[in-house]
Amino acid sequence: MSGLAAASYLTSTGEAVQFWILAVVAVAGALGAVLMKKAVHSALCLAGTMIVLAVFYLANGAYFLGVVQIVVYTGAIMMLFLFVVMLVGVTAADSLKETIKGQRLLAGLCALGFGVLLAAGIANAALRDFDGLGQANAGGNVQGLAALLFTKYVFAFEITGALLITAAVGAMVLTHRERTGPAATQRELAERRVRGGRQLPPLPAPGVYARHNAVDIPGLLPDGTPSELTVNPTLRARGQIRDVSGEALAELAALEQRSEDWLERDKRRAGERTEEGAK
Repeated sequence: MSGLAAASYLTSTGEAVQFWILAVVAVAGALGAVLMKKAVHSALCLAGTMIVLAVFYLANGAYFLGVVQIVVYTGAIMMLFLFVVMLVGVTAADSLKETIKGQRLLAGLCALGFGVLLAAGIANAALRDFDGLGQANAGGNVQGLAALLFTKYVFAFEITGALLITAAVGAMVLTHRERTGPAATQRELAERRVRGGRQLPPLPAPGVYARHNAVDIPGLLPDGTPSELTVNPTLRARGQIRDVSGEALAELAALEQRSEDWLERDKRRAGERTEEGAK
């Protein structure tokens, strides 16, 4: 019996190698989530750390927690957060603007208190006697986890659920903006556009005067110059606009030259007919 107890404290070489490699990746991802300047990079680092945690759960026999960690946290919550950040376009400059005074100091104090509690809990942890994986998962991993959540840790589980619901309601309340006045009517919006001197008629479609149907080719004005109103500002900022004004002007000059040639030819023919008639 003592041999089995001693063996339960031993770690195989494969487990040790797996732990030290993945631990370095997890810590590096956590540091990247905090130190990265761009929110998208921070979210990707945090997703990598969560995937490593899921591998740790699977290696310890907690299959349900490992799958939930990947499907719920990494696959749903983190990817949703990542897509929102990419669509909204949050930059490092936005994170420096404090909407609540003193929130940095309060966040630092909370982090310090959490660190002290975490260190105290680890220091007071007693690992002399513990149940092995075989005993913990005797009736199944999901059944054993459910038994702990709804018996020994039921109050902590309910308090955590209430805290998450409160956070979700608080987020909706903070993002909600009350309308201070009535909504503008269509007539008021039109009058506002007229007073602002904006483009009132519909904008010309891209490539109309350039005889193209591509969105990256601006429409040409009657004098052959490109119209700035016919292209998307995003494409212009990316440098993805093709300028065809030179080609159009060259074609216009060639057309005018052909027209002049035809006119001169007609004049010569008319002069020859007049001379023949005079003879």
